[in-house]
Amino acid sequence: MPSNRRPKSTRTRTTAAAASTRKAVLVGEQLAAKVRRERTAALRRRAAAIASAPRRVRARAVEIEARFIRAAGSKGVATLVAEGDSWFDYLWYDVLDMLENEHGFDVESVAGAGDRVEDMAYSGGQLANFKKILEKLLRRTELPKAILLSGGGNDVAGKEFFMLLDHASSANPGLNEDVIRGVIEVRIRNAYVAILTAVTELCVTTTGHTIPIFVHGYDRPVPDGRGFAGGWPFPGPWLRPGFHQKGFLNQNQNKQTVGILIDRFNDMIKSVAADRRFPHVRYVDLRGTLPTGVNYDEWWGNELHPTRKGFKAVAQRFAEAISKA
Repeated sequence: MPSNRRPKSTRTRTTAAAASTRKAVLVGEQLAAKVRRERTAALRRRAAAIASAPRRVRARAVEIEARFIRAAGSKGVATLVAEGDSWFDYLWYDVLDMLENEHGFDVESVAGAGDRVEDMAYSGGQLANFKKILEKLLRRTELPKAILLSGGGNDVAGKEFFMLLDHASSANPGLNEDVIRGVIEVRIRNAYVAILTAVTELCVTTTGHTIPIFVHGYDRPVPDGRGFAGGWPFPGPWLRPGFHQKGFLNQNQNKQTVGILIDRFNDMIKSVAADRRFPHVRYVDLRGTLPTGVNYDEWWGNELHPTRKGFKAVAQRFAEAISKA
């Protein structure tokens, strides 16, 4: 049955978006307050455990030969704290590995492969672990140079990817504008606003400093059907199955469609970083870092993840941005 509702005007959508953002900020503040309460209680228990610990189990200084200290390597140029998904937590190598080994940073991470940005924002696990890392750094009288945040790829790619598409034989084939707007510009955007608010609050209340936060929107991949280590039983592919399910069989056309989706995602991330509430948030544009033309498989290990060479190029972009903070 056709709907009698008129489509929302641009002004109505803008007003609704502003109200949604305010609610997301409030959610982020509440998340940060919850983590602070839980960590305050945990630190009290920790202090009591330390005070009651037998002397024989208490830490004591141990002399370590200089050769072992030298073998551990030098202290990094600065410490980064990372929260995110598989771009920060990939088997064998990832962006964080490259920042440590190629650029000399010390990296503390609570990233988890497969995590959705909603999980990072609302489940509380990564936020609680993030605060614990800040507390450990404070015990070493150390302040992070920057916070790195990677999330959203798992929210739009995977088993649910086909839901973003109208069938090739339908009246409006391709990306469904209403679904894209709802997923990227409402659901994921609200999660980003909440997590950025929470991370900012935790940094200020834990360290007394507003620490720069770097976010990104990924690069444009090739939906060629390659999963991790060849796919099943390992993860992936994430994109081509959805295209084929909806009747889109041309890889070049599908690549263009994914490019449009990634551009929309980047536009959203960039707009969040430009919000006046987040003057300390920096957007890193990674598009064009990983080629998708001839020999693209030298840069892309599968549909969603770079090769070692690709991760190195992505880390270079992050290092350049951090150097300007």
